[in-house]
Amino acid sequence: MIKRLIGKKLKSTRLRNDMTIQELAEDSGVSSNMISRIERGLTTPSVDILMKLATTFGMSISYFVEEAEKGSTIIHTRKDQGEPIFFFEDKHQILSLTQGLRDPGFTVFQDILEEGCSSGDGGMVHTGEEFAMILDGHMEFTIDGSVYELKTGDSLVFKASHPHRWQNLNAGQTRVLWVVSPAPNLA
Repeated sequence: MIKRLIGKKLKSTRLRNDMTIQELAEDSGVSSNMISRIERGLTTPSVDILMKLATTFGMSISYFVEEAEKGSTIIHTRKDQGEPIFFFEDKHQILSLTQGLRDPGFTVFQDILEEGCSSGDGGMVHTGEEFAMILDGHMEFTIDGSVYELKTGDSLVFKASHPHRWQNLNAGQTRVLWVVSPAPNLA
């Protein structure tokens, strides 16, 4: 859907420019409520609004429209060639294997975790489901207080509404294949 793609592109551009929604609203003359609705894919902006937003970033309106046109229904990714979408202190690297897919219902990631990397002490909670398969290495998952130890070839699927966290137990890198549904907003 074009409105979701435009929304993701707007949010990504705003964050890359280190702006809050309120700051963008002040600079562009577009209400913060409208910006929020666009970013969440709830509305398609008018040409006038899109021009105001693009001008604020020193871009043309085609910047947002071209990105929307690039969404594909087929994504082919060669080994270790996923789209980098997250890096954290050289300990956690996520490569998207579905970036650019038009209207995805799920997202697939290859996660590369360095020794000692973890999701933190707190339990994550969100909607949907998660599937994790250890491609290489050794991890521990804690889901709703239960501990699961996974080694190469093992997998785990769970409702993401259960508090969950993970940590790399491997003496070195661990590679994980994640499937997350619904697709999170990564922009």
